[in-house]
Amino acid sequence: MPANILIVDDEPAIRHVLGMTLVGEGYHCLEAGDAHRARHAMGTIIPDLILLDWMLPGVSGLEFARGLKRDPRTSTIPIIMLSARASEEEKIEGLAAGVDDYITKPFSSRELLARVRAIMRRTQPVPGQEVIELGVIRLDKATHRVLVNGRPVPLSPTAFRLMQFFITHPERVYSRAQLMDGVWGQNTDIDERTVDVIVRRLRRQLEMAGCENYIQTVRSIGYRCSALVI
Repeated sequence: MPANILIVDDEPAIRHVLGMTLVGEGYHCLEAGDAHRARHAMGTIIPDLILLDWMLPGVSGLEFARGLKRDPRTSTIPIIMLSARASEEEKIEGLAAGVDDYITKPFSSRELLARVRAIMRRTQPVPGQEVIELGVIRLDKATHRVLVNGRPVPLSPTAFRLMQFFITHPERVYSRAQLMDGVWGQNTDIDERTVDVIVRRLRRQLEMAGCENYIQTVRSIGYRCSALVI
C-alpha cells in the first residue's frame, strides 16, 4: 500500500511539481494551500509524511507544525520543512518546532526523494525491534515514547530520533558529522552547531527525568550514549 504524503504549499505550481515527482516514485499525494485546508484534508486521511512550506498565508508552516506536534492524533507524523530561510537560527527554530528534516529552497527532485526515503525508512517500525532498552531507559518505536524508570519523557520527534540512534549504538563515540549522517541522512542542511543544540536539549530532558550522564561528551571527538554512568 503506497504511503500518503501531504504537500502543504501556497503555490500551486510547486505542489504540482512535488506531486508529480512523488507519484512517479509510487507515493500517493494530497495537497493543501494553507494550514486550514491541510487540517481539513487530514480529517479523513492521516498522512504518513507532510512536506510543509514555512511561508504559508495565515498560519505559518512553523506554527502549523507546532500545533500538529501538540495534538496526540498527529504528533507522530514526520514533517519535512521546505523553506527559503537558510540561516542557522531559522533551521534550529524549525527543528525545535518538531520538524524531522529541513530542506532549503531551491532543491532538486533527487534531493527531495532522498530525504523522503530516509524519513520513511526511519519511521517504519521493524517487526520484533519496536522496544529497545538501555539501563533505565526504554524506547518504544511503535508508540514513539521514551520511558525513564517507567515514566514517560516528552521528546520532540527530532530528539526522539537522536535518542533512538544513541540507544541502538551504545558505548560508541560518534562525531557530530557521523550523527548528522546517522540521524538525518547525507546531504542534510543540519550543521554541527545544530547537533550540539539538539544534544543539549535531549540531555536536559533526560536529566529532568532523573537520568543523568547517559549522553556523554567526549572532548574533541563528539558524543557517546552509555549506561555506565560516569
